[in-house]
Amino acid sequence: MAADDRLEDDELARRLREAHRRVRMLPAADKERVARRYLAICDLAKRDPERAAARLEAFLTSLDADFDTPRDAENTQGD
Repeated sequence: MAADDRLEDDELARRLREAHRRVRMLPAADKERVARRYLAICDLAKRDPERAAARLEAFLTSLDADFDTPRDAENTQGD
């Protein structure tokens, strides 16, 4: 692989490292599910970098959002 071919991969690698740091900082309760998704994206990056970049963008967006839908207003005490 020529060095020029790796230029776009460097951006993907940087963003994967950023995602890894964010996953590492999650509470243990959320980390397992999110880590599996992150590893699937890493595996995809080996075979299809363009598709992995799109999935990584969606993954990073989901990390910014809440993990679960807040339902406290719908639940009664004791549920």
